[in-house]
Amino acid sequence: MNKMTTFAFLVSGLSLWAQDAKLEKDYQAIESKVIEWRRDIHQNPELSNREFKTAEKIAEHLKSLGIEVQTGVAHTGVVGLLKGKKSGKVVALRADIDALPVTERNDLPFKSTVKSEFLGTEVGVMHACGHDTHTAILMGVAEVLSKNKDKIKGTVKFIFQPAEEGAPPGEEGGAKLMVKEGVLQNPDVDAIFGLHINSQTPINTIKYKPGGALASAQRFTINVKGKQTHGSQPWAGIDPIMISAKIIDGLQTIISRETNLTNEAAVISVGKITSGVRFNIIPESAEMIGTIRTLDYDMQKHINKRMEEMVPAIAKAYGAEATIDITTSTAITFNDLDLTAQMAPTLEKVAGKENVTIHKAITGAEDFSYFQEKVPGMFFLLGGMTPGTTESFPHHTPDFKIDDSGLLLGVKTMTQLTLDYLNK
Repeated sequence: MNKMTTFAFLVSGLSLWAQDAKLEKDYQAIESKVIEWRRDIHQNPELSNREFKTAEKIAEHLKSLGIEVQTGVAHTGVVGLLKGKKSGKVVALRADIDALPVTERNDLPFKSTVKSEFLGTEVGVMHACGHDTHTAILMGVAEVLSKNKDKIKGTVKFIFQPAEEGAPPGEEGGAKLMVKEGVLQNPDVDAIFGLHINSQTPINTIKYKPGGALASAQRFTINVKGKQTHGSQPWAGIDPIMISAKIIDGLQTIISRETNLTNEAAVISVGKITSGVRFNIIPESAEMIGTIRTLDYDMQKHINKRMEEMVPAIAKAYGAEATIDITTSTAITFNDLDLTAQMAPTLEKVAGKENVTIHKAITGAEDFSYFQEKVPGMFFLLGGMTPGTTESFPHHTPDFKIDDSGLLLGVKTMTQLTLDYLNK
């Protein structure tokens, strides 16, 4: 190596060190803001397609950074566009912003006491799935990248998505509607990244899986029509509640006796039963609502077919009638194999190789899958559990809790995935 080459090498090394030092300084400056945003959003949650104040907060922040902002996407979604100093590809980063109809049971100082209406019933509203952390993390990524446009070769599209938990009945929403409205176009997105906090994974760790990572989710509604009678004379009627129990029992045999679970996992769960008005009246009808989770589309077709055959048949055997309606709410979350292989080293670089693992497929679902159907995408899990915790609570429960000292790793990872992808 001659003197000129040595000098150029040293200058290049110093330049890279300066860039890394600048980024690290920006990361440290943003951490307290991210935690503050997260806690404010947690304390003020909003249900799917009703995230008005959350969207306003996001839009104001992006505008303050000089990012081009579009609001009202898929009802309440916000999209930001940040162009780098050099031309190149377009990468999208997604965060979901909606909360759930769950009454919080934590004693956090920023606990939600918000109430709203869901399916005609007053409910508590809580960020019981961590979407508040996703939103705050992406707001932090937007600020860091806006201060480092000289490092961006291409364009970054920030997608703040409403209604990941599903739009209210009779409405469209979520990622599917965003795609329908053209969020992956103008400019056309080349790749998309997303994350999900996990309450049962220690902070400062990351999990991912190439290929099928999360299940497809379907929603089913079963209506059973019997014959009303006095509770003391069941022989004079047809009991839809008893028949509903038989249907539920029958559906579980599809999983336990007809589904090859050594291939992929599958689940049928009934989450809601509505029937009757009084203790001594056998009602005329019953309604059941539930979910089907599958990681293989052939298995899904078989399960759907058997449910559609079994439900009316069981009801008929007891003298009743029953109908079933199945709708799909998410596709399989499939991490593009080439993109995942390309970007996995970035996860290890940011979190440390010892803190990154490959997880098994999960029967939880994510409508991030609809973005992945159109462009290559990568979705990973970010640890949210305090190390040494003796009990961590699952998502969608009143006691769900996240240690927000682990959010900075989310900011760093999403930022570095962006830079490494665009500058590869």
